[in-house]
Amino acid sequence: MSNYETYETYDRGVRADVYTDEYTDATQVYEDTYRPAYEAPEPVFPRQAATVAPGRADRRRRADRTAATGSTMRRLVPQALVVAFLAGGTTAFVAKDKAIELSVDGRPRTLHTFADDVTELLAQQGVEVGEHDVVAPGRDADLASGDEVAVRYGRPVRLTIDGHRREVWTTARTVDGALEQLGVRAEGAYLSTSRSQPIGRAGLALDVRTERTVTIMADGRARTIRTNAATVGEVVREAGIGLHGEDTTSVPPESFPRDGQTITVLRITGTREVREEPIPFRVERTDDPTLFKGTEVVERAGRPGLRRATYALRTVNGVKEKPRRIDEELVQEPRPQLVRVGTKPMPTSVQGADQLNWHGLATCESGGRPGAVDPSGTYGGLYQFDTHTWHSLGGSGRPQDASAEEQTFRAKKLYVRRGSSPWPHCGTRLHG
Repeated sequence: MSNYETYETYDRGVRADVYTDEYTDATQVYEDTYRPAYEAPEPVFPRQAATVAPGRADRRRRADRTAATGSTMRRLVPQALVVAFLAGGTTAFVAKDKAIELSVDGRPRTLHTFADDVTELLAQQGVEVGEHDVVAPGRDADLASGDEVAVRYGRPVRLTIDGHRREVWTTARTVDGALEQLGVRAEGAYLSTSRSQPIGRAGLALDVRTERTVTIMADGRARTIRTNAATVGEVVREAGIGLHGEDTTSVPPESFPRDGQTITVLRITGTREVREEPIPFRVERTDDPTLFKGTEVVERAGRPGLRRATYALRTVNGVKEKPRRIDEELVQEPRPQLVRVGTKPMPTSVQGADQLNWHGLATCESGGRPGAVDPSGTYGGLYQFDTHTWHSLGGSGRPQDASAEEQTFRAKKLYVRRGSSPWPHCGTRLHG
């Protein structure tokens, strides 16, 4: 940035411009050697002699002088024309000279220039402007003597308003001017710096929190306040509401409070409860080629495990919440159940019994249900085997757990051994 000052040196009749560079503190004097036409010396013409009454000799002398004077006038006419031409050029020269008041970033100075427009004037004065700078009047405006030209430099402002950050440009030279220029409502707002803080060409960072209306619901009562606080927690404190123990708010306490927002204070009381819970066992199945397909035999029974879980029980504003598990401890590992699964193809034919009505017998004995068991629990399956008979026929486990095909196959084997006597009431169905 540069400063110009003008001084008149009347002893020499010459004006001088003094230029001071703010960055180097160097001072230079530029002499204005321009002199308007009205200050130019007037032309001096030859002085004519006084006249007396003429005699003859005088008339002759006068005739000689007249001839000499004519000759002199003929010589002076071209000189007078030159003087008149120079006087006209001086008038045009004066007309091109303009007195302009130039203000650069609020620092005015008056200067003389022959520039035709604002752009030429700024170039002559070494004033550089960028896309964010403002020049008034426009850079293409013509100049006339007495005009005022103002240059206002743009300054970057890293502005954060209510938590939202953006970068803007302003030609204001103070924070207060920038807020007014940017249309930021600053009444009652928090500012990270004073309003009178100057803004340099490098700009500054400015945090603004506008005043907002927030309602806090606590203990069955509503409180509405105007605040420029940065967090919900600060708003609650400004409202004179205390948080104790596990108390919190309906929105995170560190969040930014919005205008018109309603915040609820949550009064929380809580206890802990320890519970013992069973852990289900898993079932591991293994193929067994010695068992017919559809047959499963439990080789080892499973055993559930046990864990000890700790739950947090909370009451929020008098309402109980669902228990929340916060810890657990393993007391006993579960033991898996081992099951053998048959893969042996099931034979369906038994000589001497295939042609009988096995469907009719099953319907009579069990209603045709493979998993049926009598009320005493002694007999089971389609044909109501007891466990001893079932095992004697090569069956495993309980008859009601075997497939319908296997039950029919073993019933046929039993018929070959003992006829229809094992079914005293329904045996006649085999031949019906």
